[in-house]
Amino acid sequence: MSSTTARRDTGVTGPTRARIDAKTLRTDRWWLAPLTTFVVFTGFVVFATYRAFAGDHFYVEPYMSPFFSPCIAHACAGKTTLPVIADWWRLSPALIILIFPLGFRMTCYYYRKAYYRAYWLSPPACAVAEPHGAYSGETRFPLLLNNLHRYFWYGAVVVAVFLTVETVLAFGPAEGESPGVHMGLGSLLFLANVALIWMYTLSCHSCRHITAGRLRHFSKHPVRYRLWTWVSRENARHALWAWLSLFSVAGVDFYVYLLSTGAISDPRFF
Repeated sequence: MSSTTARRDTGVTGPTRARIDAKTLRTDRWWLAPLTTFVVFTGFVVFATYRAFAGDHFYVEPYMSPFFSPCIAHACAGKTTLPVIADWWRLSPALIILIFPLGFRMTCYYYRKAYYRAYWLSPPACAVAEPHGAYSGETRFPLLLNNLHRYFWYGAVVVAVFLTVETVLAFGPAEGESPGVHMGLGSLLFLANVALIWMYTLSCHSCRHITAGRLRHFSKHPVRYRLWTWVSRENARHALWAWLSLFSVAGVDFYVYLLSTGAISDPRFF
């Protein structure tokens, strides 16, 4: 068998694929969704990368940017109630932290669909031919790393816990205020962000599996069954929580940046 024949019998040209010569039979603007995903997600990656490497203007009392929480590096000394356990790390604190939430998002089942279509065009959309001559799935690097998703999920849960702590601290006094509970616009933004982060994290397929995915008798585990039912329901909205939390975490970081640079002031309600 020639190499040409072998290529035709595997991958995207295999015998189980539809025999259609046209690139697509669709007449709608199918390219709009992958293009939007490409523009928005690329913008987020560029923004997050810049903020992580810049490593400044991430704290203004009582707000700690979610990109830098838990802030445990040398640059965080005096800016957080958490212990600085990475005192040897002199670079941006975010370079330690972001690996976990970004790893979780990049291996997420929904985001796989998003970047498969928007970046690798595999396929660009339903019923649209892909430009690749073969398909290896997630058996080779870098897609092989997607198999680490459940482990990134554990790290994302830990980060979400620290974001919850930072949200509680966001209701504390700013500089010059008396001790006690205070609330500003930033406090509400932090609250909304951590709620969206938790919804995205807990609606994950891995969380669904952990709650009751391996049970054989739901009747013997009513609590886990209820948790599994709730996660399954929210899993249908996983894409929604993914995008909302993406915008919220970037928005809150940018808000802290504006406060830290003195561009705006934080309205305090009480």
